[in-house]
Amino acid sequence: MFELLREDWKTYGRDLWRQGFWAMCVYRFGNWRYGVRPAWLRKPFSLAYRLLRTLVQIVAGIELHCETRVGRRLLIEHFGGIIVSGDAVIGDDVVIRQGVTIGLRTTGKRGAPVIGDRVDIGAGAKLLGAIRIGNDAVIGANAVVLCDVPEGALAVGIPAVVKPRASRRGA
Repeated sequence: MFELLREDWKTYGRDLWRQGFWAMCVYRFGNWRYGVRPAWLRKPFSLAYRLLRTLVQIVAGIELHCETRVGRRLLIEHFGGIIVSGDAVIGDDVVIRQGVTIGLRTTGKRGAPVIGDRVDIGAGAKLLGAIRIGNDAVIGANAVVLCDVPEGALAVGIPAVVKPRASRRGA
């Protein structure tokens, strides 16, 4: 847990006041508590986790459950209105901006997005259902993504249309 927290600390520019860093600290603590044995000893940590998670939801507007599988160096760029389903999977080096929802498409039906590595998710985007977002994809601001996005592609619009990204030569 502490190695991941150090990495998160660097990801957030060693700035204690970044709300995304608070959410990641609570997320890492929530995952760590599952390893505490016996169960009676874990109960106070679970209570502390629930209180801290609720505090982050209220103060920062970020809902990130510890059941979500999050890779390394997740950067929550701006706070406010961010909801991530507990069933979602997020890869390494992903950037999430304000107003993003990553979750189920319909209530009562399982299946949340699986997001690859180095994905950039624009402000207000909605990724819904059992979809896969490939590595190095870009999700445009306010896009509503209901289908798979291949590796390196761009998804924009409502509902999102998947387009190939122009290659950056010489960059």
